[in-house]
Amino acid sequence: MFLVGLTGGIASGKSAVSSMLRELGCPVIDADVVARKVVEPHTPAYARIVYHFGPEILLENGEIDRQKLGQLIFADEEKRKLLNSITHPEIHKAMLKEILLYFLRGYRYVVLDVPLLFETRRLTKFLNHTVVVYCDPATQLSRLMQRDGLSQEQAEQRVAAQMPLNEKRGLANHVVENSGGREDTHRQVLRLHTKLEDSMDFILVRVIAIAATTGLGGMLLYAAKILLS
Repeated sequence: MFLVGLTGGIASGKSAVSSMLRELGCPVIDADVVARKVVEPHTPAYARIVYHFGPEILLENGEIDRQKLGQLIFADEEKRKLLNSITHPEIHKAMLKEILLYFLRGYRYVVLDVPLLFETRRLTKFLNHTVVVYCDPATQLSRLMQRDGLSQEQAEQRVAAQMPLNEKRGLANHVVENSGGREDTHRQVLRLHTKLEDSMDFILVRVIAIAATTGLGGMLLYAAKILLS
């Protein structure tokens, strides 16, 4: 099994591409979904977030108000870095558990849907392929304003808080151009899926796994520890 990183920018259409890949039968691990789980009440990340940002970022039911927290971090780079330092290690640990499960089930590859893939660079060294979902700046702003009900100034602030899509596009192995219609995007996703299915990268990973059989006991023990932690 090999790993494929999928990323984009806010309102670039990454979620739509992720859904298309799922419809094609690809296993997709969504970092946003994992991120919500690791900050649920009574988790280590939840406790640290409340300690650093205060109880005012909580809803009445005790859960973190993601919208309020988002407003805080988008306006303050240091606070954004602090939040990332709390959540990212927990997110990566949870994603590793899911990757191990897919590996044991014999999948050829797994897609990691990660918004900040190139910003943090913590996962890129483990990826065989990286995919960026791109759209032009005007389309991105328009979609964001319409989707979230933001003013142009608010939308520009959200976009400016992320790495520019043009920069991400230059770092990726594959680009899905999503400035147009859904049908065009779907055709590109189909081509990408075919390339990944035809890739022989998974063979190298399996050869390495077989070569490591002398340490199989230790590897299984480590996997069990991760899955049970």
